[in-house]
Amino acid sequence: MLERENMREKAPAPVPVVREIEAKSILNASKIYDYCLNPYTGCQVACVYCYAALFMRRYSGHVEPWGGFVDVKTNAPLLLERQIAKAKRGTIWIASVCDPYQPLEKKFGLTRRLLEILGGKGFPVVIQTKSALLRRDLDIIRRIKDVEAGFSVATEDEAAARLFEPRAAPVRERIEILREFKAAGVRTYAFAGPLLPGNPETLASLLAPAVEHVFIDRMNYQPAVRAFYARHGLLEYLSDAFFRRQGGALARELRARGVRVKTVF
Repeated sequence: MLERENMREKAPAPVPVVREIEAKSILNASKIYDYCLNPYTGCQVACVYCYAALFMRRYSGHVEPWGGFVDVKTNAPLLLERQIAKAKRGTIWIASVCDPYQPLEKKFGLTRRLLEILGGKGFPVVIQTKSALLRRDLDIIRRIKDVEAGFSVATEDEAAARLFEPRAAPVRERIEILREFKAAGVRTYAFAGPLLPGNPETLASLLAPAVEHVFIDRMNYQPAVRAFYARHGLLEYLSDAFFRRQGGALARELRARGVRVKTVF
């Protein structure tokens, strides 16, 4: 078991620096799906391990720490209407370098407006978030013919999740929303990555009734997070042995419960 003193909660979220900008493009090529769609640059959820933190400040010109800035692409709906009219049909991932339902979405509603546009275009859509605000858009999401809604859920341990994902929804709330969406007829999935300390059998038992399939991934970009793990006495959970053991056990437990699994490491 993890020592609770290693899992202390972080201070309340700082008020981010927010800029309203006009983007040049919103529907961009992706190496994961055909396209990615990011209505915001920057992310208030501020996950410790986010790969976007490695380059997004340099790309955006911000000097604030990751989680401390967000650029709001106010012209995103107009851009999407223009770009999708010329785009070849392909799967659109919302989102790749931000959480599309981070707190500012409640004010600006860009993700909701983009989904409204996509509802009539015939493009498959994959949504990925850690925010309970996803629940707000069930009405629109149900109207998209080919759509999947998913949460990143890397552990069942709420203390570990708070440490690594300080401003994400509680794990059990994420899973509850997945169950609601599945009951409403929306295809659901979970991204179990990067694998965090926890009990894989418990995680599998929670996810199995809520999702149709699960992706499992390890911690990548380890040099960027090693100091954080060391500071909290968690270096054993950054080892290859941990990821093999944890990923293997989670995959076995999920498959035993009838859930499709894809391990991506």
